[in-house]
Amino acid sequence: MKNRINLQKIWNGNIEKRIDKIIYGIKKSYIHDETAAHIQKYPLPSKESVINTLKDLFDIIYPGYFVDEELNLSNISYFLGHKLSNILENLSREIAASFRHEHNIDSNQCELCDESLEQGIECTLDLLNVVPDIRRKLILDIKAGYSGDPAAKSFNEIVFSYPGLHAITVHRIAHNLFMNKIPLIPRIMSEYSHSITGIDIHPGAKIGENFFIDHGTGVVIGETCSIGDNVKIYQGVTLGALSFPKDKKGALLKGGKRHPTIEDNVTIYSGATILGGDTVIGKNSIIGGNVWITNSIPPNSKVTLADAEKIIIVKKIKN
Repeated sequence: MKNRINLQKIWNGNIEKRIDKIIYGIKKSYIHDETAAHIQKYPLPSKESVINTLKDLFDIIYPGYFVDEELNLSNISYFLGHKLSNILENLSREIAASFRHEHNIDSNQCELCDESLEQGIECTLDLLNVVPDIRRKLILDIKAGYSGDPAAKSFNEIVFSYPGLHAITVHRIAHNLFMNKIPLIPRIMSEYSHSITGIDIHPGAKIGENFFIDHGTGVVIGETCSIGDNVKIYQGVTLGALSFPKDKKGALLKGGKRHPTIEDNVTIYSGATILGGDTVIGKNSIIGGNVWITNSIPPNSKVTLADAEKIIIVKKIKN
């Protein structure tokens, strides 16, 4: 076993001075540019608390799947009461922190400003009120996954193990918060999901019903993307921006429709890249693997990539 360094034996005034110099240099870098330093400001939302809230939401959306206790009609009300109480307390606090940080309120004014806390409570209650509708959509997503994947043996298998369902569950939660203009927290949720599934869905994306992501690794869905009903996409699909408009000073212009629209009943196979806010994939179309699309595709079309010449071929699907 190697001997560990005993700092106490070698510690001397010279090392202490060097440490003090290092501290001074790091502190000076904070003052020089505050971009990545959050000092003397109201605390940011807790990432850990937001993730724990997501787990509580999963427990009420999928009761009995991710908890140890056995749930029944006798104890389900107590279970829901406990979970909802946790969510209301924790998420309200984190939303309040996000609003207060966004408004740049002086941290010395109050511990938690009343207005921000009221916003947090109202936004949390709004989310909890729509949980039944979120569950309705997710049940349709589960059924779409079961009917669209011959390898799926049961609904339980999809709930437990399909990364696509995990990603769309987080998205349907985060999208509600995003639409309520809550800063930071929707992105914390979506990036947490991205980190464990490999599926990157911006919380601003609009996604219809009966949505299924098969396999899922490497899927990217941009903020202004609009996806209709009964859409199925495979791994490696990118629904992204074609270009980023800039102002006269060269800074990126925020907002605007930058990502494509995918209409109803579309299937997009692995590796396809579809770009641009004006790009529309018409309903009932099939997009083949590895194609690159920057123009709209009419309804009832089939898009493939010719092996020999690597030319995109658009064929009308035979009725």
